[in-house]
Amino acid sequence: MMPAKPTIIARALVLRRQRVVPANGRATLAAVSLFKAASTVSLLTLASRITGLFRDTLFVSVFGVSALTDAFYVAFRIPNLFRRIFGEGAFSQAFVPVLAHCRTVEGEAGARRMVDHVATVLLWTLVVLCLAGVVGAPLLVWALASGLRKEPHAYAAAVLMTRWMFPYIGFMSLVALAGGVLNTWKKFAVPAASPVLLNLAMITSIVAAAPWFRRMGIEPIYSQAIGVMAGGVLQLAIQVPALRRIGMWPRVGLALAAIRASWSDPATRQVLRLMVPALVGVSVAQVSLLINTQIASYLPAGSVSWLNNADRLMEFPTALLGVALGVVLMPQLAAARAAGDHERYSGMLDWGLRLVVLLAIPSSVALLVFAAPLVATLFHYGAFKDSDISQVALALAGYGSGLLGLVAIKVLAPGYYANHDMKTPMRIAIAALVITQLLNIALVPWLHHAGLALSIGLGALVNAGCLLVGLLRRGSYQPTPGWGVFALQVFAASALLGIFLMWAAHSFPWVGWRSEPWKRIGMMAVMLAGAGVLYFGALAATGVKLRQFVTR
Repeated sequence: MMPAKPTIIARALVLRRQRVVPANGRATLAAVSLFKAASTVSLLTLASRITGLFRDTLFVSVFGVSALTDAFYVAFRIPNLFRRIFGEGAFSQAFVPVLAHCRTVEGEAGARRMVDHVATVLLWTLVVLCLAGVVGAPLLVWALASGLRKEPHAYAAAVLMTRWMFPYIGFMSLVALAGGVLNTWKKFAVPAASPVLLNLAMITSIVAAAPWFRRMGIEPIYSQAIGVMAGGVLQLAIQVPALRRIGMWPRVGLALAAIRASWSDPATRQVLRLMVPALVGVSVAQVSLLINTQIASYLPAGSVSWLNNADRLMEFPTALLGVALGVVLMPQLAAARAAGDHERYSGMLDWGLRLVVLLAIPSSVALLVFAAPLVATLFHYGAFKDSDISQVALALAGYGSGLLGLVAIKVLAPGYYANHDMKTPMRIAIAALVITQLLNIALVPWLHHAGLALSIGLGALVNAGCLLVGLLRRGSYQPTPGWGVFALQVFAASALLGIFLMWAAHSFPWVGWRSEPWKRIGMMAVMLAGAGVLYFGALAATGVKLRQFVTR
């Protein structure tokens, strides 16, 4: 028996060198890897959202809510709209699956060649787009918020700030390219952390630039345009060393021959082909946002700002859950499909959806019953009035009604993109747009700006439901057993959470504590901590094993 020991040891050393994992342990290691990656993205996104909330709290305390703040939000929304369409939206949805497939099939060399060609085409396209945006700023503002014309000074300010900030789309689209590459190489930290730099730049512009503008006799709101552009530069700059470390810093072609070669590359053409339906699908969501902003611009002054503040709070759960899971799952789903591993593909979708249900439903309950205390604690300072609290809270409750759908879309849509199917999500998005606008007709005359938020929430639920049904019908996603019991456990714990938060919302003078901000912040921390303990304790009492989300 003694001679067997060296053989076993030698075999173990070989397995360690080759990083071979026994078959029964691969699923567990994959789940742990996904959970760690999602946790990293979520924590860094949390840092981004915290600094973003501090930025917005500082913004409303300094500038308040007025036609000029509406003008800034409109001007900032225009480059963000194009960024979501061309950068993080259609481009990322088409680029990441093709890059993951190229890396799996052709290796590092093929992936590097593809990145060079795509970066060349993207850069020159962005140059043309940014020039067109600067020239066409008046038309863009009119298309997005023609109602601002009732306040001529605000309309003029929106046009000027759009011209200053439109090149932001160029920086952010290149950041999306870098983020797609880094995420495919499972380097999630830098792309997830970079939005913090935008928030820090805008905070600095409020603290330092706005007072200087005021002393110089210039409208202080213009200082925010400087902060936005500085943030775009910083976000792109931080990607450079990360790309260099993995040897994927793109070599952009400047000569005409290099540009032609990049256009004719099969991988580039594949990205462009996939971008067309993805562009329509993403544009549908942005068209809905455009229509809603246009409607809000005709509502009472401040409506655009109220919706923006509510949207900022909504970004906490949607980014921490949906965006983080989508970023992590997209390249992994694409790699599983390229390798023909259907079981792993379906298992990752199931894991993501269970995590969405576990966290999105209690978050939705909190937004519905605890909106006013949240808004008061985060925004009720300086020029932000008591009456603004209820208006933002109404919009936040409207968004919260559809939180499950908004988050689930980020998990379900990559299931299609990983198969290079961009047309099905596009068709579903168009149907959701029609439903959203029909809901606007019914809800806006009754609920005003809150009706716009509620329509988006309900439309997202329809969108997510259709995506799920499609994956089930084609057999791409096969749910694991136990979903019914799990859903009942989550709903029961969420109901208990809702009762607790309703008591907390009515038992303390959240608005009256304006002069005692630290008391209000401390009580909010206690209530949220208590809510978390209550919810997860109730889940554990009903038999939910939270550890399964790490080791499934």
